[in-house]
Amino acid sequence: MHESHTGANVAEVLKTATEEWGISNKPIVLVTDNASNMVVAAQVGGYLHVKCFAHTLNLASQRALKLPAVARLLGRVRRITTFFHRSTIANSMLEQKQKLLDLPTHKLKTDVVTRWNSGYEMLQRFLEQQPAICAALLSSDVRRSGSDICTLNENDITDAEDIMQALRPMFVATKIVSEEKNPTLSIIAPVHAKLLNDTHQAMGDKPIVRDIKQAINQDLQKRYSTVEEKNTLHTASALDPRFKSLPFLTTDDISATYSKLVVEAASLQLTIRQEETSSASGIEMDGQDLEVLEEPQPKRRSGLADLLGETFSTTAPLKSAFSKAEEEVNRYQEASPLPLEENPLNWWKAHEKMYPFLAKLAKRYLSIPGTSVSAERVFSTAGDIGTAQRSTLTSEHVDQLLFLSKNASIPK
Repeated sequence: MHESHTGANVAEVLKTATEEWGISNKPIVLVTDNASNMVVAAQVGGYLHVKCFAHTLNLASQRALKLPAVARLLGRVRRITTFFHRSTIANSMLEQKQKLLDLPTHKLKTDVVTRWNSGYEMLQRFLEQQPAICAALLSSDVRRSGSDICTLNENDITDAEDIMQALRPMFVATKIVSEEKNPTLSIIAPVHAKLLNDTHQAMGDKPIVRDIKQAINQDLQKRYSTVEEKNTLHTASALDPRFKSLPFLTTDDISATYSKLVVEAASLQLTIRQEETSSASGIEMDGQDLEVLEEPQPKRRSGLADLLGETFSTTAPLKSAFSKAEEEVNRYQEASPLPLEENPLNWWKAHEKMYPFLAKLAKRYLSIPGTSVSAERVFSTAGDIGTAQRSTLTSEHVDQLLFLSKNASIPK
C-alpha cells in the first residue's frame, strides 16, 4: 500500500481485496488492533469490527508498566540483564554460580518495548536467578568490568514480587488468547470480565499493587463498551459450550443474549433455505429427458376416517423456524457445559445433528479470531521463508511454501 494509511484508504484496499477474492457479498469481519485508522476503515467499509484482544491487553498492561515506580524498577533490572548479555566474563561467571547454587541454567531475558509480557518475563527470570546474579556481581572479575552495576536490595525484590503478582492475570490472559488451537473470540467476554474483577482494589493491597490495578482497570473499562461489540462477544461466548452459562452477565443480559440467539439462528436458517431454493430454481432442465409420472390413485378412506378424520390428524403440525430454533436453544442451555480444557469445535462436530440451527451459527461466530496474532505470525513465517538465500523465489512459490508451512500438519 503506497498511499497514506488513512482509514478511507485502508477501506478502499479492503474493498478491492474482497472483490478480488469473490467474498464481497458475504458477511465480513475485520479483526485489527485498536488504531484509529482501522476503526475508521471498518466504519467506512461497513464491516463488523473486532478489536484484537491481545493488543487490548498490551495497551492496558503498558499503562501499568509506565507507572514511575514500576518503570524505575524495570529499568534497573534491564540494566543488569543487558550487562550480562554484553559481558562474556559476567555471563560465564553467572553460569558457574547457577551450577553452584543448583539453579536452572537459564539465560537472562531483556524486555522488548512493543511486547509488555517481555517485561514480565524479564522480571520473572531475574527473580528466578537472583541468588546467582548477586553471587556473580560480587566476583572481583565481574566488578572490574561492571563496577557501576548493582543488584536489587530487599525492598526492590519485594516490589518486584508484588509487581509479578499484580500482573500475573494479564500475563496468563495474553498467553491464552495468543494460541491458535481453540477459538478466541468466545474467550474475550469472560476473560475481560474476570480481569476487571481481578483488578478491583482489595484491602491490604500495597501502594504499588493498588496503582497497577487502577491503571489496568481504567483502561479495560473503556474497551468493548459499545452495544454492537457486546452483542458480538456475548453471542460468541453463548455459542461456546464452555462458557454458555454466561456467569459474568446479569440475568437480564443472559436472557437477552439467548433471545437474540434464537432470532439469529432462525433468520440464518431461512436465509440458507432461500439460497438453496434460488439455486435449485436456477438449474436449467431439459424437458425431453424428464419422465411424466402419473399421480397414484388416492386411497379409499374407511368409515372411521370419514367420521373422525378431522378430529384425529396423523400429520404433525408444522413448526416455524423460530419455534424450532427456540426449542433447540432451550435444549442447548439445559445441556451440561463443556470442561474448559476441551475443544469446543470438536464438541460442535459431535453435536451438529442434535443442534442443526445453532451449529450453523457456531461455525459463523467461532471461526472469527479474537486476535490478529495469527495474521502477524504469517508475516514472520513469510520472512523466514523469503531469506537472502532464497531471493530468487517467485511470489507464487513463496505463497505455496507459506501455505505448506501453516498446513503441513492438519489436526484431525
